[in-house]
Order: sequence, then structure tokens, then C-alpha cells
Amino acid sequence: MSYLIFLIPLAAAVAILFGAPARLSARVAGTATLLLGLYAAFTWQCDCWTSSFHVLDKPSISLAFGFLNGTSAVMVALAAIVTVAAVFSGNAPDGREKLYYSSSLLIAAGAIGAFVSTNVFFFYAFHELALIPTFLMIGLLGRGNRKETAWKITVYLGFGSLILLAGIAWLVQATGTYDMKQYLSGTIKVASEVQKPIAALLLIGFGTLVSLFPFHSWAAPAYASAPAPTAMLHAGVLKKFGLYGLFQIALPLLPSGLQAWLTPLLVLLLGNILWVGLVTINQKRIDLMLGHSSVMHMGYIFLAFAAIVARPENTLAIPAATVLMFAHGISIALSFGLADRIERATKSLDFSDLGGLAKPAPTLAFLFGMAGMASLGLPGLANFSGEVMVFLAGFQGRGASDPLGAVQIATILSLWGVVISAVYILRAFRKTFHGPVSKSSAHAKDLTLAELAPAVLLAVALLLVGVFPNILLQLLP
Repeated sequence: MSYLIFLIPLAAAVAILFGAPARLSARVAGTATLLLGLYAAFTWQCDCWTSSFHVLDKPSISLAFGFLNGTSAVMVALAAIVTVAAVFSGNAPDGREKLYYSSSLLIAAGAIGAFVSTNVFFFYAFHELALIPTFLMIGLLGRGNRKETAWKITVYLGFGSLILLAGIAWLVQATGTYDMKQYLSGTIKVASEVQKPIAALLLIGFGTLVSLFPFHSWAAPAYASAPAPTAMLHAGVLKKFGLYGLFQIALPLLPSGLQAWLTPLLVLLLGNILWVGLVTINQKRIDLMLGHSSVMHMGYIFLAFAAIVARPENTLAIPAATVLMFAHGISIALSFGLADRIERATKSLDFSDLGGLAKPAPTLAFLFGMAGMASLGLPGLANFSGEVMVFLAGFQGRGASDPLGAVQIATILSLWGVVISAVYILRAFRKTFHGPVSKSSAHAKDLTLAELAPAVLLAVALLLVGVFPNILLQLLP
């Protein structure tokens, strides 16, 4: 029955295209997806969520759905929460409500479909489904150089998807099955001589989709140009597809192949944290700062992945990555949703045009500050729990007298990312909300009740998981 979770937004999107009231249908579907998604996530071990429909005989392919493990459940919970926040956030341009809401729901349906697919072919296909409305939303309803940006991400993500498809096809040939549950069972072994090239294809393919350095330059301009729901859903949810795939597919099948690429992976993830972090400090607009920040924080999750690649018995790495994927998804969705509200209130996202916004819009200032504090890892918010677990995972199993290994050195260097995050978040908050009230901010209004609801939902999720991380950890094996 897990297919119902993505069928709700998919059916609503189709209904909107055929004339159903766009805004109402999207919000009803988003609320239903939230309720069913959270219920499914917290009862994921029930057999009732597993289903299969035979599609082809040769090769044998089944449209199979269910939860692979607790990580799948957490990703569905993340998708459900961000979906309802996205459809309640932002304003559709006049005359474009049909495209605006149907595309948002299709992105959500594709992401959820990928997370509940247990067949690797449809796991890949649902992600590609979600990319089509992403391109349309940026190219048709985005801001700035939207057409150029839409083409850029089409090229980048198309390249990543083709590389990934080659890796998946090779993996299916090596294993003889499309069943991802068998991948995780420990009964399938891939010949050691092909593990290294397959691992390279999956790292490049999934890495491009996640914005792993240096395949990251598409992400920040895309999020800066995208309408608010698209940025929230892609940065918050869909981008986790690549990391999820590495943990669920590459890790159990290609241990020696991934270990062969461990050192290059550590160098690249430090590029995300340190290089992109420094680039983030230099941004002059809120949307570009948030886009680069999202790219930067992917490096921490890759660090957890590297920790378990280096030491397969590491028990902290997968829980750390899962909690941080959830936390980042919620915090970045909240940030992009509020950035859209800042733009509508002030007509600008340039720091040079802003200032003193906390005076006319104190609630907006508080929630944006909360999202920023979560991003830099303030204790009591969800990102802190995930980041601390990632740093601990980097050192798990190392004795007091053992020399530092590559993962430990990368972990120490990555701690500078916390300092970098504090610099750009506090700088952005000061320039936007403190100081004299600028001409753009003078007539801004605070959040209305309708605008407050989705932001509060995301803020509560950050706070609950930050104070009680076992809410998520209890779902993991």
C-alpha cells in the first residue's frame, strides 16, 4: 500500500491538469500525503506497505513498492512534511496556477515514488519523473536568467542521470536482479574486478545529482532561480535521492570498489565543505547564499558515507547520515520558503537593499534566524544532532593510540565548516534584519497566519528532532 503515498500527489496533479481547482486540490493532496506519509513512516515494518505488480517477463521487472529499511521511512517522512509546506508556501503567478501546483505535486510524487520503490529500475525512473517538472518550473516560472539556468541543470543532471543509468545497468547485469531488497540482504556478491568501475559510475552519477564537488555548479543558480516550492522540494527532498542511492545500492554491493575511491571521495567532500563554504560567504544575495549553503552541507553527509566505506562495521554512520539528511531537508526548505516571503515583502533579495527587516516583520526574523541557527548546527535543533553524529562516526573504532587515518583527518578539517557556516549565516541575518530600516524593508509586512502555518510546521520538526533525535533513530534497525 506504500504506493498510495505517491499516488495522492500524482492523482491530484493529473486532476489539476484536467481542470480541478489548482490551489485547493494541491493543499488537500499535500495534507493527505503528510498524514499518510507520517503514518507509514512510523509503521514501516508492517507487511501491509509491501506490494508488487509484474510488468515484464524478459527481463523480469516488477513494479515493487515498500520500505527497504528505516532510512526509507525517514526519507518518506521528510518528503511528506516538505510537500505540504511547499504547496502552502509561495504564490502562483496569475494565470499559471495549473502549472505551478501540478508541477509541485509531480516533483513530490517522483521523490516519494523513488523512496518507496524496491525495484532499482523504477527507483531511477521516479527520480527522472521529478526532474521534468523541475525544469519546467525553473524555465517558465523562475526568476533571473531562468531559461539559461534551466538548460544548465538539464545538461548537468542529464549527464549525471546517464552516467548513473550506465552504472545501474552494469550493476543489474552483475547481480542478475533489479530487487533492491536482495541488494541489502547480504546474499549477493559482485565480482571484485568490476566493483571499482561500477563504483566510479555510481559515485559520479549519484554525486552529480547530489551536487558533489566539482559537479555542483548547477545547484545554487537553480535554487536561486526556482519558485519557492521547487527550491524547497528539490533542495530539501529530491537531492537526497543520490545519497540515499549510495547507501542503499552502492554500499552493500560494492565495498571494495568504494574503498578504492575513498581518498578521492574525501578530497571532493572537503571541496563541498571548505571551498563551497568560502564561496557561500562571498554571496551578495540570500537565494544564492542558501543555494551554496545547501551544496556545502552535502559534504557532511558524504563524510558519513566515507566513514562507513572505510570501516563497514561503523554503527554510527548510517544513523548520522539519515538524521542529517532529514535535518538538512527541513532546514533548507524552511529557509527557501522564508526567502520567498522576504522577496515578496521587500521586492529584493540583495543584501545591499535590505536591512532592519526585524522591526516590521519580527516573526519572519525569528523563523529565518531559527532556520539559520539550525543550518550552522545550534544545539537543540535537528542539524546539530546529525552533525555531531557524523563527526563521532568519523572517529568510531579508532583507539587512543592509533594514528590518524584519512577519514579522521577529513573529519578534523570538516569542523572548519561549522565556523564557515556561522560566518555566512550571522552575516546574512545581520544584513537582512538588523541595522537601520532600509527603503525596501520600510513597508514590509509580517507573516500572515496562512504564511505562518507551513513555516511553523517545519520549525516544529526541526525542534522536535533536535531535542528528541530518537524520534528518527528508533525507526532505524
